[in-house]
Amino acid sequence: MSTIEKIILGAGCFWGVEELFRQTLGVISTSVGYSGGFLENPTYETVCAGNTGHTEVIEIIYDVSQISFEQILNLFWDNHNPTYKVKDQYKSVIFYLTLEQKIIAEKLKEQLIKSQKYQHKVKTEILPAQVFYKAEEYHQYYYEKHRLKINKYLSMCNLD
Repeated sequence: MSTIEKIILGAGCFWGVEELFRQTLGVISTSVGYSGGFLENPTYETVCAGNTGHTEVIEIIYDVSQISFEQILNLFWDNHNPTYKVKDQYKSVIFYLTLEQKIIAEKLKEQLIKSQKYQHKVKTEILPAQVFYKAEEYHQYYYEKHRLKINKYLSMCNLD
């Protein structure tokens, strides 16, 4: 019998993070949205304006029998720069839903710091989950919806 859990992560622009986790074995579903701010029902425009306190996040529903919370967090840290913070919209953050998630996140963050992988301070915040506001439909599965256009751009730029 499988156990289904959820976590909310912020790691910069939510489009790329969503694509990474959407394709990860054990992840059942992903949704991009906003969390951590004070404005109810934020929109992309209000979050981008920078006065809501919200972060672009991804809500991940996953099957613990196929992927562990530790593996989720290792993917999270390996696929963005946790030392970088421009503004709340793009900060590195883990919104935990259980005490166990908090303990594991803090332990793994400490291990990351001790590894000295980064020259600068790891700025990932570990906070209790707040309301998750699902982003507008055009943001959901953005890379999947625009794959042909993105691939064409990459081939034109010779970046692929």
